[in-house]
Amino acid sequence: MNAELPGPALSCKQIRAFDAFAVSRLGVPSLILMENAGRGAAELLLALGVKGPVVVCCGKGNNGGDGLVIARHLWLADTPVHVVLMARPDELTGDARVNLEICRNLHLSIESIPQPDQQHDRVARLLVEADWIVDALLGSGLTGPPKPPYDRMIDLINASAPRVFAVDIPSGLDADTGRPLGVAVRAAHTATFAALKKGFLDPQSRHWTGQVHLLHIGVPITAMPTSDA
Repeated sequence: MNAELPGPALSCKQIRAFDAFAVSRLGVPSLILMENAGRGAAELLLALGVKGPVVVCCGKGNNGGDGLVIARHLWLADTPVHVVLMARPDELTGDARVNLEICRNLHLSIESIPQPDQQHDRVARLLVEADWIVDALLGSGLTGPPKPPYDRMIDLINASAPRVFAVDIPSGLDADTGRPLGVAVRAAHTATFAALKKGFLDPQSRHWTGQVHLLHIGVPITAMPTSDA
């Protein structure tokens, strides 16, 4: 972890409370929070020197939605990008579904591969040939070991040579302890949002997070009263 990162480290429960506070008390739509997170992560990737191709591996939840925003902003910056969606398109809901539809309407390169074992060679080739891989599979709310097909995709990412950029937290890592819940992505960089995760305080977590970058999403943690945490 970058010891110079500012701000408090919050538990998963506190992060969820902050998100709820931003939406319900401050009136910031969750779609805007996702947009701010994804745009900030894309800007960080560009600052890190990404050239492409970038393979963005997206799950079906909000972490995957962040990944879709990242893909769109990289595409807007003329960076070759390909989205691997670890679900059927109709499985996405809410903000993630909105961002999937935007990407589809813009004709971004999106491939639905809900079962990577069935297309092992195709997926492995995409990952190996990438300049960077973006891990947007599973977020900080994970409570148990990654289940199929995510566990297999994590193995494929870790077996690839390109640099890995984790969105919010490496998939499979426990946000509260900083230890893997089973298999976990090993990233070179992690962009985490709003506040550091409590688990990042454990020095062992850096084996999975790489360098941690704290990105703001338009609402400061300090706006939330302590009584709401």
